[in-house]
Amino acid sequence: MSPTPDVSVVIPTFSRPDLVTRAVRSALAQSHENIEVIVVIDGPDPATETALAAIDDTRLRVIPLAEQGGAQAARNAGIGAARAEWTALLDDDDEWLPEKIAVQLGLARSAHVASPIVASRLINRTPRAELVMPRRLPADGEPRSEYLTVRRGLFHGEGFVQTSTILAPTELWRRVPFQVGLRRLHELDWTLRALGHDDVDLIVAEQPLVLWYTDEDRPRVSFQAPWQNQLEWLRRSRPLLTKRAYAALAMSVVSSMAATTHSPKVFCTVLAEARRHGRPGLIDYVTYLQIWLIPPRLRAILRDRLLGRGRTARPAAAAPATSRAAAHVPAPRTAAAPERVGEHRP
Repeated sequence: MSPTPDVSVVIPTFSRPDLVTRAVRSALAQSHENIEVIVVIDGPDPATETALAAIDDTRLRVIPLAEQGGAQAARNAGIGAARAEWTALLDDDDEWLPEKIAVQLGLARSAHVASPIVASRLINRTPRAELVMPRRLPADGEPRSEYLTVRRGLFHGEGFVQTSTILAPTELWRRVPFQVGLRRLHELDWTLRALGHDDVDLIVAEQPLVLWYTDEDRPRVSFQAPWQNQLEWLRRSRPLLTKRAYAALAMSVVSSMAATTHSPKVFCTVLAEARRHGRPGLIDYVTYLQIWLIPPRLRAILRDRLLGRGRTARPAAAAPATSRAAAHVPAPRTAAAPERVGEHRP
């Protein structure tokens, strides 16, 4: 094996030794073996250090940070330590299927731009269902900001990018670091800023290459963030968005937090923002009204009944990644994604 890896894998974590061990083993089980796996422990965490020390693989590097700085600071630290030309990210509570790196490297090396962002579909596993996201790939000539944000139907998940799916040049990650302190939509924020560079484009692998676990019952950082902060982020991001994309984000993402205020004034404020600087479509108005008028749990029940989805048993404890791969690659489904728009945070 070459002393210089082809891909560096960066996994931020804190106080979840069982989960990060599962993630690391799925990375080390890649069919493309010339990689390094860098786990950044976000602050003092002896239990995680002990768990990782039990993994006997020279490709694993562990970087413990002296103080907690958040997931984005930990990712930036891991990217700074990467030795490979390409870097891929993996959240500590997700898994990769064995062909993930091989497939993405092939797409990256044949890309038509110098700095491709290579994402992929994923298998979203929830207590109620499994579904494949995104439900469609970018269309030729489609503005990438619209692919990532604009709905063609009532449900989220048509265009989508999630942290654990992304592989990109290490130089690009360093040129466009993660914004430390941003509470949600880290991967969307990073992707939009990176796509603002002329040598960058987004490529999405057709097959699902990641297992993304979504526990819909646990508290979510994304819905605890003040809606004003998200609106400020949207305003800062306006140069990176088309008018359609701006309206879609205001009327879905911002409104998902603003609706918890139950304030008519806030309702009008967010709607006015979307109309003033964006170009809403009919689906945006329908989405906006259902977010404000229907409680989230009731929306989930109605969505499941509409789509014929029933609650499934929670998955058993994870088996080794090499044995899981073949058993968990369902054909892509057209079911809608859950309304989970935040990001895993160590």
